[in-house]
Amino acid sequence: MSNNDILLKDMGKRISERRKDMKLSQEELAELAEVSPQLLSTAERGTKALRPENLLKISTALGVSVDYLLTGEIIDKDLSIISNKCILNSGKVNRKNNRRMY
Repeated sequence: MSNNDILLKDMGKRISERRKDMKLSQEELAELAEVSPQLLSTAERGTKALRPENLLKISTALGVSVDYLLTGEIIDKDLSIISNKCILNSGKVNRKNNRRMY
């Protein structure tokens, strides 16, 4: 397995783990990121490289940096975004407008 294959598999694993942490299906994340469910599935399996614009869309929808998806390194921006997302997801939240439902 080449280094590129390993990088793609690792990135796919990070996408999948973050999506699951956010309790999103592939279809829901694809809709949020404005990409096809097939593209997201391919990305999570790590079988094909993503175009930069799609990588940016996915990272934005996941609330993490492109750096995190590519390298796995968490930067301060990621910590802040992830903390905020965890707070939002701790209760029942309407995903369309991020408002808590009672």
